[in-house]
Amino acid sequence: MKKLFIVLAALGVIACTGNSSFNADSVADADGQIARVEPLSWWTGLKTPLQLMINGENISQYNVAIEGGNGVEITAVHKADSPNYLFVDVAVDDSAKEGTYYLVFTKGEESFKYPYTINSRRKGSAERCGFTTADAIYLLMPDRFGNGNPDNDSTPCTTEKAARNEFFGRHGGDLQGMINGLDYIASLGATTIWPTPLLLDNEPRESYHGYACGDYYHIDPRFGDNELYKEFVAQAHSRDLKVIMDVVTNHCGVSHWWMNDLPFNDWVHVFPEYTGTNVCFSTNMDPNASAYDLNLQESGWFVPSMPDMNLNNEFVLNYFKQWAVWWIEYADLDGFRVDTYPYNEKEPMSQWCKSVMAEYPNINIVGECWTSSIPQLAYWQGGNANKDGFDTNLRSVMDFPLQEAICHALSCDNPGWGQGMTRVYDCLSHDFVYHDLDNMLIFTNNHDTTRIGDVINRNPGRAKIGLAMLATMRGIPQIFYGEEMMLCSADLSQGHGGLRIDFPGGWAGDKVNLLTAEGRKGQNKELFDFSSRLFNWRKSKEVIHNGQTMHFMTRDNTYAYFRYNDTDAVFVYINNSAETKNIPWSNYAEIGSTLKEGRCVITGKEAVVDNNTKVAPYSVIIVEYKR
Repeated sequence: MKKLFIVLAALGVIACTGNSSFNADSVADADGQIARVEPLSWWTGLKTPLQLMINGENISQYNVAIEGGNGVEITAVHKADSPNYLFVDVAVDDSAKEGTYYLVFTKGEESFKYPYTINSRRKGSAERCGFTTADAIYLLMPDRFGNGNPDNDSTPCTTEKAARNEFFGRHGGDLQGMINGLDYIASLGATTIWPTPLLLDNEPRESYHGYACGDYYHIDPRFGDNELYKEFVAQAHSRDLKVIMDVVTNHCGVSHWWMNDLPFNDWVHVFPEYTGTNVCFSTNMDPNASAYDLNLQESGWFVPSMPDMNLNNEFVLNYFKQWAVWWIEYADLDGFRVDTYPYNEKEPMSQWCKSVMAEYPNINIVGECWTSSIPQLAYWQGGNANKDGFDTNLRSVMDFPLQEAICHALSCDNPGWGQGMTRVYDCLSHDFVYHDLDNMLIFTNNHDTTRIGDVINRNPGRAKIGLAMLATMRGIPQIFYGEEMMLCSADLSQGHGGLRIDFPGGWAGDKVNLLTAEGRKGQNKELFDFSSRLFNWRKSKEVIHNGQTMHFMTRDNTYAYFRYNDTDAVFVYINNSAETKNIPWSNYAEIGSTLKEGRCVITGKEAVVDNNTKVAPYSVIIVEYKR
């Protein structure tokens, strides 16, 4: 512990001491000796073992039992390095009834109780289906999407206050603003929502993004509360929208409440002085890698304000396994996106994924594996035939190589050899490396990359090309909020702070409201209508969800491909050049000769494509056929 505080002092970081009383939802015992019990509650019928983390002053001096019986019993009690924690294994068998049970703490003649709730699961909870190729994911940042409740912009129990005029400040977006935008998202044709983290982030600066968690069991009060989050999910489901929770297992924030008193000395990775990760993902699969480099990759801190969790500590891993289950059961979630996936220790994270999937076999988890290397990306997808025999058990991965190829192609006017749309062709020609193309999350931009509108220099034709590729290529498409109307950064020089813009119309008094049909004019209307037509069409197109791909090589900044199955085909032709192009239809005879009548996806009108078909500069055509 001494070394840890040396590290924090050297960084000039002070943990948020007020956070220890933040848990407003917990019910304290009569003597106020229990500060926290996590998970906050549990359910009958779960496979995941329950291990309570109990925090209270000198709580390790007490014996603990459970009152209420009837299928709920304590099987083991573990003391931590800190006297202020107990880890209590609780068995909840199939005969257990829902209701309130009591943890009974005794020390000599002293005794007190703490209530703990066991609930019944929703019907069919274990069979819930996660996001698939039939879905289109809408990624948004809660602080920047919509301010539905100005009263919670700043709260007494959180450090950073609202400052909408600051690029890296909190702008006031919240859960109510997200609820207010659900009809808009549904009208776009998206079927799944991925908000960046909503849990408490109590850092004194730049806490708006939520990636430095201060409490794993509570929504940040500047967004709302746990009940409102549950309501948000329910409201989304009522519109046939799934919800993904963005989670971070690799690190917490220095203002997390436990940083004042870690349960175990190795709860987080500790060094004599601040040590950052070397960001060398290859150490996980490189047969030549040193143990020294691998340790820095896994154990080094992401940034000074984000302590690196030690998942090799079995209590830490158990904590995150049941935490995942708790949020799925409590909020009725449809999947997870795991931030900074390769920074975690890979063996414990494989166990984490396996544990979640054992509880929910049809749910989906996508990992952020940010690498340009296609073989390294394939390594992280569960079920891949890795040479070292390792299986991540991670169902889906984010396709960064394809994202980079698309962005390079769309920003290219005079491509050299192997550039322009050839980059996309070449990237997809490596699909033989992946074992599960259906579970590749494809995108052109997200909250960490340059907005596609900035990449393409605000060219609306190229914006449509990017959207068309997302809607028709293999994998699961993800749209970054505002991409559907080519919204651009407020200030490119501000990096993340500039690209994470406020959605126009999400704040009272906004001069433009793009959330409503009446508020969309000109180019915004044109692009939204294009996007909406495309993604609503995509919902029912089995050939797009599960069809094969055939593409054709050119070196003139055009690209042609078909998605096809036994009964249907979709033809996509992209002219990314500044010149009008004729489609070389006869080159596609091996599949084109099998096609019957065609229909333009965007206009809905009959379409005839042949060698005389001209395609305007910076445009795309999409035609669907019967075979």
